[in-house]
Amino acid sequence: MKTNIGLWIDHRKAVLILNPSAQEEIKIILSEVEKDPGSSIPEDSQDRKYQNQLNGYYDEVIALIHEYKSLLILGPGEAKGELEKRLEHKHPSGRSVKLETADKLTDHQIAAHVREHFDNERFIIPV
Repeated sequence: MKTNIGLWIDHRKAVLILNPSAQEEIKIILSEVEKDPGSSIPEDSQDRKYQNQLNGYYDEVIALIHEYKSLLILGPGEAKGELEKRLEHKHPSGRSVKLETADKLTDHQIAAHVREHFDNERFIIPV
């Protein structure tokens, strides 16, 4: 199992910070999830389509993060909690998951925040 990963996510975009503080790599996943309020399709059908698209987006993100043992999920809205629930449902494990609310950040700000989080975590001594 791989070690640390950070992730900023909303319903439109996910920014993954792989291997913070080491050979850091930034990956971006854009969702194609959208609602069409002007559509003639019934609202419940639109909601189902939207949820199916959202689940596909989350599954794409999960495919990249499920092997990590420590995960920091950042984001401004509900997506971070929805992703956490889907991750636990699809790949239950003993991984450490921490959620933090964060507004829009640049990719470099996200990387810096993730690095700082995991660097600080290394210096916490269990009692």
